[in-house]
Amino acid sequence: MKAPLGRTVNARALRPVPCHIEGMTETEMAVFDRRLVRRRRERAAARLEQHDFLFREVAERLVDRLGDTKRRFSLALELGRRGPALGRLALGKSGIERLVALAPAHGLVRDADATAVVADEEALPFADSSFDLILSSLALHWVNDLPGALIQACRALKPDGLFLAALFGGETLRELRAALLEAEIEVEGGAGPRVSPFADVRDAGSLLQRAGLALPVVDRDAITVTYPDALALMRDLRGMGETNAVAAQRRSFSRRATLLRAAAIYEERFAGPDGRVPATFEVIYLTGWAPHGSQQKALKPGSAAARLAAALDSEERPAGDKVPRGVR
Repeated sequence: MKAPLGRTVNARALRPVPCHIEGMTETEMAVFDRRLVRRRRERAAARLEQHDFLFREVAERLVDRLGDTKRRFSLALELGRRGPALGRLALGKSGIERLVALAPAHGLVRDADATAVVADEEALPFADSSFDLILSSLALHWVNDLPGALIQACRALKPDGLFLAALFGGETLRELRAALLEAEIEVEGGAGPRVSPFADVRDAGSLLQRAGLALPVVDRDAITVTYPDALALMRDLRGMGETNAVAAQRRSFSRRATLLRAAAIYEERFAGPDGRVPATFEVIYLTGWAPHGSQQKALKPGSAAARLAAALDSEERPAGDKVPRGVR
């Protein structure tokens, strides 16, 4: 699959009321500058169609997963709209009757084919049990309190409502991070945070359970995009509204020498035979259901009707017994 602009792809209105994690202060949760996130998404909205290929790709993969449910949803929420792709795909083939689109920037909901709400993903302005479905595509990785945001999403779902989200994982932009770190140390004698920390796929399932969502499922994709050089990748990230919003970042402009050295290191380490450089985007997909009495539940220990040993045609032994020599 080829993407535009020389890329190739394989395969406030309301005042925020953050949910706090027990034992963590508000300062410790402020990993990202949310005002900066809003400004950058607003700036990117005007020309997003020139840079939204990744949003479109992930939206298609997310809606494909939604198609497995074989259900209709009378009212759905698109949490953190990143452009028109997800809403159009979802309304087109997934059994959604009405859609509400929420984004922190006016420009991202101006052309929405749905009811539009401008609000922060960290402070949902909806009553409990409002939606049959919540979809979110590549929006929650800039949220400071991800467990709190998931808790709010769970509360906003009706019983047996579905939560389905995609967010960037920890392997995202690993090549760029390595090149920037080495270049900054070499040119400036020290390094600061330049790329967002991302969620770890190993922790995603526990986050869903912590939020109160039942039947959690987590899977991942790795999408590789190639560019003529690292500077083209950086321009694309700016056009997507995905440049650095880490609160602890340096407030001065990046040195030209640092960026040029990072581009050179990127090419030296990662360029392919054709001279193009790869950029890895790890996408984690989260699926969970608001609790309901009709859902499947794990059986109680000891309630099985048949023994595992019989199914495996093996000998059952009490825990701690030694296996006789020569027996495997």
